[in-house]
Amino acid sequence: MLRNLSKSLLVMSCLAASVSRGQDIHFSQYAETPVNVNPALIGVMYDTRAIANFRSQWGSVGKSYDTYGLTFEQAIGNKKVTKRSYWAVGVNLFRDQAGDAKMSNLSPNLGLSYITYLSDRQFKISGGIQGGLNYRTVNVDNLTWDSQFNGYKYDANRPSGEKTPRSAITAMDLGGGINLNYAESKRFLNSKDGHKFDIGVAAYHFQLPRNSFFNSTERLYGRYVGYMNGEIAIKALRLFLVPSIIHVRQGPSKETTVGFLFKYSLVDPTTFTNERKATTLSVGSYYRFKDAIVPTVAASYDKWSLGIAYDLNVSQLTPASNLRGGLEIMLRYNVTPGYGRAVDRTDTKASY
Repeated sequence: MLRNLSKSLLVMSCLAASVSRGQDIHFSQYAETPVNVNPALIGVMYDTRAIANFRSQWGSVGKSYDTYGLTFEQAIGNKKVTKRSYWAVGVNLFRDQAGDAKMSNLSPNLGLSYITYLSDRQFKISGGIQGGLNYRTVNVDNLTWDSQFNGYKYDANRPSGEKTPRSAITAMDLGGGINLNYAESKRFLNSKDGHKFDIGVAAYHFQLPRNSFFNSTERLYGRYVGYMNGEIAIKALRLFLVPSIIHVRQGPSKETTVGFLFKYSLVDPTTFTNERKATTLSVGSYYRFKDAIVPTVAASYDKWSLGIAYDLNVSQLTPASNLRGGLEIMLRYNVTPGYGRAVDRTDTKASY
């Protein structure tokens, strides 16, 4: 009984923290959730990209907190080498659910970005905006309270004495940002590729959507993001160094994550035939300050990529979690632009 009561109190503590602090959905492999980082990243690197994400965390201290993501991006008019600017559209859907109260968040969004080349076409600058819905639900019917303990056992007929929250919140949402991209070539998954990087800033919840199940005047904090990531090519070793950093601030909360991966080109593709498919393997780790170490491995074959990461919890919750934070899986499909500084023509096969 005491275990059940403690579990309920833990769930409600998490519910209260979520309501008061209003933290957004996020993933440790943040580079693989580009529109959740900045809508200006839509269509910058690929003509077509689809990503599915799954994350399950905190199963070691209670019922797991599961998060799902699905993203699709499509560039428009990017096939013409002579064209210096183009548009891209993206749609994304994120959903999570946590605890016995099944507190969930559903966020469908539509994004639009405008990308333009600078000078010698190695640099691109883009601006993006996205809008959608923020739909949150909670069900307290399965929760138990200490006031329902009659001195001997739990009695569901005893009143909880707790205020009943609204079961759902629906609000409009809006965000946007800018990004600077550098690509020495447009080859991908290729040992002959060159250096790349992205740097940008973004802001979400311009309209400060409603956030509380109790107080209709409470609003979700705005979320502000700054990041930089890149690939440093060591062509003689068929190796790429992949550093990254992201900082997120939302109300009184802030989060900084740094990452470093080693990406090795196992197989270079053939240019005009499908005899050889591009293959890479990436290994490394992320570190979320005062929270988690995240070992990560990713493999890419042709247009497909699979990434797996696991959070090793090193926060103050470690005595309860025993280092077990959560598992994260990413599956990506992408089509490269098929031209660029290294190819610079549209009548050849895309260089991966």
